[in-house]
Amino acid sequence: MEGMKLERWLTSVLFLIVATVSNALGAFVGVNIGTDVTDLPSASNLVAILKAHQITHVRLYDANEHMLQALSKTGIEVIVGVTDEEILGIGESASVAAAWISKNVAAYMPFTNITAISVGSEVLTLVPKVAPVLVPAMNHLHKALVASNLNFRVKISTPQSMDIISRPFPPSTATFNSSWNSTIYQLLQFLLNTNSSYMLNAYPYYGYTRGDGIFPIEYALFRPLSPVKQIVDPNTLFHYNSMFEAMVDATYYAIEAFNFNNIPIVVTETGWPSFGAVNEPDATEKNAETYNNNLILRVLNGSGPPSQPKIALNTYLYELFNEDKRKGPISEKNWGIFYANGSSVYPFSFSASNQSNGNSLGSFCVAKDDSDTDKLQAGLSWACGQGQANCVAIQPGRPCYFPNNVKSHASYAYNDYYQKMHNAGGTCDFDGTATTTTEDPSYGSCIYAGSANSSFGGRSSSSAAIGLGPVSPVGVGAGLNLQVSSFQYLISSIGVLFALMMS
Repeated sequence: MEGMKLERWLTSVLFLIVATVSNALGAFVGVNIGTDVTDLPSASNLVAILKAHQITHVRLYDANEHMLQALSKTGIEVIVGVTDEEILGIGESASVAAAWISKNVAAYMPFTNITAISVGSEVLTLVPKVAPVLVPAMNHLHKALVASNLNFRVKISTPQSMDIISRPFPPSTATFNSSWNSTIYQLLQFLLNTNSSYMLNAYPYYGYTRGDGIFPIEYALFRPLSPVKQIVDPNTLFHYNSMFEAMVDATYYAIEAFNFNNIPIVVTETGWPSFGAVNEPDATEKNAETYNNNLILRVLNGSGPPSQPKIALNTYLYELFNEDKRKGPISEKNWGIFYANGSSVYPFSFSASNQSNGNSLGSFCVAKDDSDTDKLQAGLSWACGQGQANCVAIQPGRPCYFPNNVKSHASYAYNDYYQKMHNAGGTCDFDGTATTTTEDPSYGSCIYAGSANSSFGGRSSSSAAIGLGPVSPVGVGAGLNLQVSSFQYLISSIGVLFALMMS
């Protein structure tokens, strides 16, 4: 009996440590795994593809036993799905919910790193008849987690589309469709009570293609907007550089309209199709490549949307493979980022640093010698903020801090932005204060992005990995060292605990 108590206690501590490690790693981009694929790889081969591409977070639309077994001991964080067909039974019976948790969650933990359960997919808009039992189903599942001592590790939510939000722009005035008021209120109360996230499916592709030209395509693809095309919320004066961020912010404001706060959003689906029919001209490989690569750069920046800058935009791409067996238009079958053999549909990386290795441009972007100081400062602020340049290296104590003047700092920030965003339409202008040069501006230990002297293009691989983007100049080094050392300590602790549990 004492041995069983010790094992349960050690297991609980292990869950806590794993959760702490996950939180320490910062912003992430995961991937959805759909299975309507003719030549779907085996579970073991599929997991090998995930590992090869350093994918650390996945969402399953069901609780497939082969996938959950194959994901065991990989450390990959997993969202398991309750299918739409299962919701009714779980919502009507606590015992059915308990059996579901026992079979599909508890049976695989702790070795399969299940961190969340998604209940259905866009139930309110796609399966409205199930809506009355949606939140009861979530409550039954949560009580089953509590009974299994898993509620602190596994969270429950339900992905919803942007369609339940009336008039999402401007974001500050967005509200949920009033016909769902009762269900939405219950859902938000549940998420707050259980410390869970709101799951959002956000698709700028549809926002753009159904918008009848209201917004420029640059806005949908995370491309820089010219001054005359800037998208501004007239109520908050927040500038939105992407439709994706505006969609997330609209959801935050809709939640706030119900007088709820402190409910973070995780984007459970987003992406862009790489092929479509003649009447789907925007579903192209180039647009898909641009959207997904720019999305990753934006998310791994680590900051949130304008209204919630401190809450990371954690996101799951839709999707791993093209689902050729899906019904609907041609574009519906072509959202995949990999082929079944693991090769990429287009140039693509889940790592922000890998997207800027080497200088394929053959040039660098630096500040002009005779530029106005105020304009340089404005350009520097934009590059490190809205432009999403990684400006860690120009903070105090970092390699590019000296010389400590606005021209030097602007040159570093301008170039970091230019190397990452040139292929997506980014320019080297910055209100006339920048110019390109073929001479490498790196000096000493200050290595500029794109330099042949660094395999990471002058970017700190550690800071990129944990989502450090534009940061406060105070205490950057100390914070980074603390996170890394804490991570190493926690990994060691996991090893010790596993040894104790297995002995």
